[in-house]
Amino acid sequence: MKPFKSLFKQFLVLSRFMVLIAVIVSLLASFMLFIAGLYEVTHVIWLLFKTGEMQIYQGKVLASVITALDMFLIATFLIIFSRGLYELFIGPLDAPTGKVFEIRSLEDLKTKLGKIIIMAMIVLLFKQLLKSHFTSALDFLYIGVALISISAALYLSHKETHEHEQKDGG
Repeated sequence: MKPFKSLFKQFLVLSRFMVLIAVIVSLLASFMLFIAGLYEVTHVIWLLFKTGEMQIYQGKVLASVITALDMFLIATFLIIFSRGLYELFIGPLDAPTGKVFEIRSLEDLKTKLGKIIIMAMIVLLFKQLLKSHFTSALDFLYIGVALISISAALYLSHKETHEHEQKDGG
């Protein structure tokens, strides 16, 4: 029974390397999103210069920039997710890191990712607002409620970070 127990412990220790699958796939997805975001912006700008029709492309340029921003935010999310998983399960990276990459626990990782998700949702809301046609006062009320909700989410996430930094002595 003792050899089995030892073998099983070794298997559990090595199982942490399964996280590398998530790390690699997340980094590849991040790279693809950065390329897609770059293409989104450059394609519309190329069409704008090619045709010279500023009136037609004004809304499309703004929509493309917002779409690219959303892609960049999600790509950033995936990079932070990848690095955080790696550092939590595999080991520290010997690379210069900024404050955004300081991840000491799964809770730190969730907090940082949650903030990026909030920002991505804000960008998505603005993208949807560009496509919407408002016909009633109720539509504007819904927009107001959405903006107040966004403001509250940003305030609470900032407040939590600020309280956490004060508690740590920063």
